[in-house]
Amino acid sequence: MSVTSISELKEVLATDIVKNYPLLIMGGGSNILFTEDFSGLIILNNIKGIEIIEENNDEVLVSSGGGEVWQDLVMFSLGKNLGGIENLSLIPGSVGAAPIQNIGAYGVELKEVMDSLTAIELATGEERTFSIADCDFGYRNSVFKKELKDKYIITTVTLKLAKNPQLNTSYGVISSLLEEKGIKEPTISDVSKAVIEIRRSKLPDPAELGNAGSFFKNPVVDKIDYEGLKLTFSDIPGYVNQDTVKIPAAWLIEQCGWKGKRLGNIGVHDKQPLVLVNHGGGTGEEIRDLSIKIRESVITKFGIELEVEPRII
Repeated sequence: MSVTSISELKEVLATDIVKNYPLLIMGGGSNILFTEDFSGLIILNNIKGIEIIEENNDEVLVSSGGGEVWQDLVMFSLGKNLGGIENLSLIPGSVGAAPIQNIGAYGVELKEVMDSLTAIELATGEERTFSIADCDFGYRNSVFKKELKDKYIITTVTLKLAKNPQLNTSYGVISSLLEEKGIKEPTISDVSKAVIEIRRSKLPDPAELGNAGSFFKNPVVDKIDYEGLKLTFSDIPGYVNQDTVKIPAAWLIEQCGWKGKRLGNIGVHDKQPLVLVNHGGGTGEEIRDLSIKIRESVITKFGIELEVEPRII
């Protein structure tokens, strides 16, 4: 069932079918892996609309319906020359799903530009506004994946974007690509185009090759544990943040021999081992089972447990 407004959503939540059957909220569905049919009601968040609601000399508040495609919001901001989410270009999914994951890429996370969001409580139909603090953002995490999991549907997201943005080109691949193109003073559009080019070179197009995007989170370990790993694996990469180190899951998976490996109709992408792909005819169960085998091999070799990103039904 598709809902296109908050009033329509509240009407649906007040019906008996919601009370009597399991409920699943969906945006674009890009971060869900079905291993079986869902026996209940699926509500598709199709609440649209993007608008500027407030601005000053430096910043602009942009409000977007939760059912908007994330990339459409990125294009809106670029069209208005508003910076802050250009590094998050081409991330699949809807705006309403973005805070749940605290989406991030190429040195930027959503929490850095979030102002607030509104959501409807499924049990009561009541509307609530969440501040950044309320969202309890973490690495690919938020309160909506923890204590408030499956309790709210996000209807509106408000971002604080910059009129004179400080560009983030610190991610090595972006800066090297801009340099290769001879762009010495990049704009937010230049950064967005670079990110899109990088993503398209590494990640498969779901329209051509079925996939659920990045299937595993990059594990974060204590700095002491990382130093211990380096004694055995001297070339293990890591990004230090005070007392913790983020290790690229793609590197761990590749070291276990999975990159490009195909098992029947499914497999691991040959350019980005974080992505599990369906070559045609594969099932959600097969993808899930493959992810289990990959996780087990990484635990055996490195003693690190990978966490799955998509929601598995």
